Amino acid sequence: MKSNIARALLLALSLAAASVAAQAPAPAAGDKTYKVVDGYKVDAFTMTGFRTWRAAACDRCHGANQEGLVGPSLVNSLKTLTKEDFVKTVRDGRLDKGMVSFATNETVMKNIDALYAYLKGRSDGAITRARVEPMEAAGG
Repeated sequence: MKSNIARALLLALSLAAASVAAQAPAPAAGDKTYKVVDGYKVDAFTMTGFRTWRAAACDRCHGANQEGLVGPSLVNSLKTLTKEDFVKTVRDGRLDKGMVSFATNETVMKNIDALYAYLKGRSDGAITRARVEPMEAAGG
């Protein structure tokens, strides 16, 4: 029964994630993975990460502010979790702890770097609130 519910939830999340906009280009090598102004205005790449977070409904387990619910606080976890471990956890899941695998979720996997950038910005304290907005375009 639980596995059927998990599969149905994963399918629903996959369909919801399909509506996320196309991924913005990744930052150049050596650049910080996110850019933020005023604590909540972010670059297009980081905005893609936020939209992926929302589309995949990660808040259901990790809380609307990434501070934990039934799943752990990502604000705390990303202080020590490497990017490689983050990707592995999202891709493979941690079924023993209730974390489903997102390996078949095309949107999450395509935008995994942007998702990491958004969550890393939250963990670093640079992004001071969970709901972010796009930065104003230069010159306008």
